[in-house]
Amino acid sequence: MDKSMAYSQSTVSAQDVDKVYIFMKRAIDFLGSFIGLVILSPLFAVIALLIKIETPKGSIFFRQVRVGHEGKEFHMYKFRSMVINAEDLLEQLIDQNEVNGNMFKMRNDPRITRIGKFIRKTSLDELPQLWNVLKGEMSLVGPRPALPREVEKYTSYDRQRLKMIPGCTGLWQVSGRNSVGFEEMVELDLTYARDRNIFVDIKIILKTFKVLLGSKDAF
Repeated sequence: MDKSMAYSQSTVSAQDVDKVYIFMKRAIDFLGSFIGLVILSPLFAVIALLIKIETPKGSIFFRQVRVGHEGKEFHMYKFRSMVINAEDLLEQLIDQNEVNGNMFKMRNDPRITRIGKFIRKTSLDELPQLWNVLKGEMSLVGPRPALPREVEKYTSYDRQRLKMIPGCTGLWQVSGRNSVGFEEMVELDLTYARDRNIFVDIKIILKTFKVLLGSKDAF
């Protein structure tokens, strides 16, 4: 199907989403992130200690600008899994990108620290995003929040992703993750946009636990 035709048939609008679902989704996001932050606080402390032991001068958290709902930028938080000057080294590695489209992924990225390899493999580096969920900048389930440099290359079709609040996990993350290219990721996000409801969200959250236990696709 021609992309322009697909765009006209599948445009995502906030008005298309049931208001009850939006209310329930935010309630689950708030309660889930709050409870998660409280229960996981001992794990946060252990990870923070390990990061500091390996690189004492580096920060525990990595803060990065991402593009959220309707193109609004926000700071997304992760546990730092790379060397301190990782962003400066990116230009030297950009031609070794292992995924198609407007994303950068590299299986044996030399910028990743030893503890970083573990927390990325198990997706534990993503846990601080619960703070973004609590603040309402992200949802537990939604599209992967894009980098500004990625959004600059978006087509009008791709920008439909920005009609949704980005999530910690989503249909892309549980459908192959890094083995899925950019165009496939967009299609998965728009499929989620059309079909989303509380039961779909819960199903995706349950599937995400497999990733947290160490999906072979995570890098």
